[in-house]
Amino acid sequence: MDFFARQEQARRKTKWLVLYFIVAVVLLIVAIYFVSLVVFTGVQARQHHYNDAPVQFALWNPTVFVGAVFGVLAVIFLGSAYKTNELAAGGSAVATLMGGRLVRQTTTDLNERKLLNVVEEMSIAAGVPMPQVYVLNDERGINAFAAGHTTGDAAIGVTRGCIEMLSRDELQGVIGHEFSHILNGDMRLNLRLIGIIFGLLCLATIGRVLLYARSSNSRDKNPLPLLGLALIALGAIGVFFGRLIQAAVSRQREFLADASSVQFTRNPSGLSGALQKIGCYGFGSRLESEHAPDLCHMFFGNGLGASLFGAMATHPPIPDRIRAIDPAWDGTFPPIKDEQIETVKRAALSELKHPRPPLPEILGGILGGTVLAGGTASAPMIRTSSVLPNLGKPTPLHLKYAEALRDALPENLKAAARDPLAATALIYALLLATDETLRSQQLAEIGRRTSGSVSEQTAALFPAVSAVAKRARLPLVNLALGALRNLTAEQFQQFSNTLQWLVASDGQVELFEFVLQKIVLRHLASKFGDAPPAAVQFYTLKPLVPDCAVVLSALANVGSNDAGEIQKAFAAGAPYLRAPDHVPLELLSRENCRVEALDAALSRVSLSVPIIKKNLLEACAHVVGADGVILEAEAELLRAFADTLDCPMPPLGVGD
Repeated sequence: MDFFARQEQARRKTKWLVLYFIVAVVLLIVAIYFVSLVVFTGVQARQHHYNDAPVQFALWNPTVFVGAVFGVLAVIFLGSAYKTNELAAGGSAVATLMGGRLVRQTTTDLNERKLLNVVEEMSIAAGVPMPQVYVLNDERGINAFAAGHTTGDAAIGVTRGCIEMLSRDELQGVIGHEFSHILNGDMRLNLRLIGIIFGLLCLATIGRVLLYARSSNSRDKNPLPLLGLALIALGAIGVFFGRLIQAAVSRQREFLADASSVQFTRNPSGLSGALQKIGCYGFGSRLESEHAPDLCHMFFGNGLGASLFGAMATHPPIPDRIRAIDPAWDGTFPPIKDEQIETVKRAALSELKHPRPPLPEILGGILGGTVLAGGTASAPMIRTSSVLPNLGKPTPLHLKYAEALRDALPENLKAAARDPLAATALIYALLLATDETLRSQQLAEIGRRTSGSVSEQTAALFPAVSAVAKRARLPLVNLALGALRNLTAEQFQQFSNTLQWLVASDGQVELFEFVLQKIVLRHLASKFGDAPPAAVQFYTLKPLVPDCAVVLSALANVGSNDAGEIQKAFAAGAPYLRAPDHVPLELLSRENCRVEALDAALSRVSLSVPIIKKNLLEACAHVVGADGVILEAEAELLRAFADTLDCPMPPLGVGD
């Protein structure tokens, strides 16, 4: 199953989630209607106790039914809307709700540094922005989660027990599992599930309020406590349906995430070891937070106790998960020894004090993210047909590349990518002109728009950045995005304005400069913008054909100035878009596919279903590869285009 199929599966799961929700709401309405009918008929009978005409019980009472319908819908939908709005900030909101503490990227804590190193490597390998990382200090169980609406607001949280008890390989297996949730489209589904479950639980909350309601006149027969008691009982039905929905949506996706983690790391013993430690650890994967029942479906392990007959378990049993990835497992959970914990601590200390030695020749052998053995100067051939199969599906080779690249980056670049203000200087340095005179003018203006220290830091980073910029721009940007999310609102506004000025400061906007700016601002919009994550708006290609023509024409014009070569490149990619025969798809002139038109086109296509994005990216790959060679600049540009469509593309050429 490829990236787009997994995304489409997650989208269809959302439809089933809505169906389950509707069924639960209908059943709750019916139940509340009958309970309300009994309660209010009984009250009416008491009020007419001395009346000669007895009150007749009728199964149909339009007034009570309308009240039940509107009451249930109001409570559930208002509750769901409240919780959804509370989590609008994405992964960071979930982590904060669970009591998580943001791990600063400059931390020197042994276990936290180990965790950040693993997340950094996987971020580079998967081609996604560095997520924000949180530690749940009060949770001693071994557990973790990934949450967010998109890769731009994603956060990874791990429990204190997870980073203290697991070795690096085991932690890598767990984080690989969470990255698969990011890449498979599970995060948004899980956040929607939280809102739905909270709405279903609100009935019990209202019931508790009504239970203690008292009338001002003690002689009145106040029905509210009785209704409150009934709502508490019915609220239990809501809880039941909520747990069933959690189990139905999440259980099979845990198996998929386990398999994806093993494919990513090619180390089943790491993930198996983590699961085995959960099986024998006294605290297991248990969560103590009061919010655990609402969020347990998004965690690595079952955060609650055993459910009734396993029917409402959000996770498969630990033994089943282990056997699925490690058939040779003997079925026993070996006890955790003190020596193992000491080994974990010593390894973390060693990684902090003695990082792996850099590979000085590595940077000469990167093509859009490719590490060449021995640092040879010749670049590998990237086959056009190999571009899409790896999209959203990083391999162990990508992970090895990421580890080597991160170690090979100069220390000043790594340090800058981990500090908010220094990260702005790093982005500026990526966009500085090569002409010394123009660069001096740009630095002076940066100092005027920001501060002298940022300008000086930008100038200091430029030599190191220019050495790797053409080959590792996207990895640097993805690493820096984690720190940029920690800017203040005022600092971000200053950064955004300066960035837009810098891109246009030389009088012309190169395509990669435009796309880089779009990537940065798009991923930061969830933190500093007020627009919610956009939903799918286009389900067919027809209305997007003009937009796709803009994208393909812009790429064709980048590769050559020769009209014949441009037409050839466009013609090579156009058939892969699979546009309807009656809808014209024509090459546009350079004037008609400038950055303004391209910006609008990419924004519209980003709102389409996965299959449309897949076809467009396949067409783009054939456009840039029309001459038989995908150059490093073309490879990075292709990855950047994929990022703007929220389709993370691992480094190209690895393993080809």
